[in-house]
Amino acid sequence: MSTILLVEDDPKEQVLYRAELRNEGYDVILASDGREALEKMQQGMPDLVILDIWMPGMDGIDSLGYILRENRKLPVILYSSDLSYKSDFRSWSADAYLLKSSDLTELKQTVRALLEKRESEIEGQRSEVRG
Repeated sequence: MSTILLVEDDPKEQVLYRAELRNEGYDVILASDGREALEKMQQGMPDLVILDIWMPGMDGIDSLGYILRENRKLPVILYSSDLSYKSDFRSWSADAYLLKSSDLTELKQTVRALLEKRESEIEGQRSEVRG
């Protein structure tokens, strides 16, 4: 089972996204801001991170840099109601930038695709080591 770190400050959205992702078979860890996300990552590295941008304390854009310093290959989705950051060069290192919607189909499809890509990359590395 893949573990997703969901970084979202809105409790209602946390409940919705966690329920939807759990229904897809993922284990979901919650954090309310970037600092808490980094603390959770110290306890155990997730397989993927979903980051809101507008959060108190450390926002999603700043968090992205710190997260990728911890693990450059960790897939990260920026998930925001604000498209203005999509053109911000600091957001370009995310694997995806999605606009929040009441329909979570695109989010779930992107999560699935990124986790499948990550798994195939890990398998490829294992094959090279065995090689």
